[in-house]
Amino acid sequence: MAGILNKLRNLDAYPKINEDFYSRTLSGGVITLLSSFVMFLLFFSELRLYLHTVTETKLIVDTSRGETLRINFDITFPALACSILSVDAMDISGELHLDVKHDIIKRRLDSNGNTIEARQDGIGATKIEKPLQKHGGRLEHNETYCGSCYGAEAEEHDCCNTCEDVREAYRKKGWGVTNPDLIDQCKREGFLQRVKDEEGEGCNIYGFLEVNKVAGNFHFAPGKSFHQSGVHVHDLLAFQKDSFNISHKINRLTYGDYFPGVVNPLDKVQWSQDTPNAMYQYFIKVVPTVYTDIRGHTIQSNQFSVTEHVKSSEAGQLQSLPGVFFFYDLSPIKVTFTEEHISFLHFLTNVCAIVGGVFTVSGIIDAFIYHGQKAIKKKMEIGKFS
Repeated sequence: MAGILNKLRNLDAYPKINEDFYSRTLSGGVITLLSSFVMFLLFFSELRLYLHTVTETKLIVDTSRGETLRINFDITFPALACSILSVDAMDISGELHLDVKHDIIKRRLDSNGNTIEARQDGIGATKIEKPLQKHGGRLEHNETYCGSCYGAEAEEHDCCNTCEDVREAYRKKGWGVTNPDLIDQCKREGFLQRVKDEEGEGCNIYGFLEVNKVAGNFHFAPGKSFHQSGVHVHDLLAFQKDSFNISHKINRLTYGDYFPGVVNPLDKVQWSQDTPNAMYQYFIKVVPTVYTDIRGHTIQSNQFSVTEHVKSSEAGQLQSLPGVFFFYDLSPIKVTFTEEHISFLHFLTNVCAIVGGVFTVSGIIDAFIYHGQKAIKKKMEIGKFS
């Protein structure tokens, strides 16, 4: 047993020196204090890094299929009334969403930007005081109302009971409403009068669109949209105006949900129109992004970059449709962010490296100073005797 203990004693890599042989110096004490301070400073820095999460970033090919893209928006038009503002969305797959109303709220604003009214899109309720029937007579007692679509009926028994119904039937036919006052439903609802009453007002429109995850565009423009000979146009004649001010402020625009660190470059962007009519275009590159937090909760979202372009035209010359257009395309590369902690073994390794490294370096410095002092002292003694 004693032999085994002796062999273990011979393996000691840290031989002890008797305290009688120690030589303590002032410089050694100063170096010990400084090295201890540096050691604690580096230790707490490493501890802070260990306690906080780090985010690992990876780039992978986006292989997802059949998903949808949610576009959240909040845009203010200080000089465009809510009654003439419409939202359309379309994509390269051929899917159209014209004059979108669901999941969208409009707030009428006065000239100072104060809210007058907030409501879902739409003109309003029909007033039923002997409206004109489809057969040409006026609505009589105990008779069911069925308004005319003025030749835009898809089927013989179709009815258009509101101004909005007539405009929608015209849109499906690819027609434009030139004079709403000639349409009984619009005249009774006071369509043109409502437009005139809202002249000089602004509109704050907010909500979201759910579109296919393919390249496409959505836009905000005056008038009801329809397709005519394969071309997307808006019915502007109904408003009897030759110019539209599309100055706007983008309060918020996101593709998907918020995640930590995301930067949306169009938030708080503002543009003022100098010409009577203009088409303002934003060309957006959407990058699919997946963010996984430290608890394993995953957020499927997107980042995007943007460039801008403006097309202008003179009053009465609508070479381009006035409005704000957002053209988006998707990147084939997906970015993944993953929150994670540094492992305890990694933390322990770094702490050992700090302690050992500082101790070794301070020992080298101390040895250099100690032997330097001895050499200088020895030369001074030799100089005295000589």
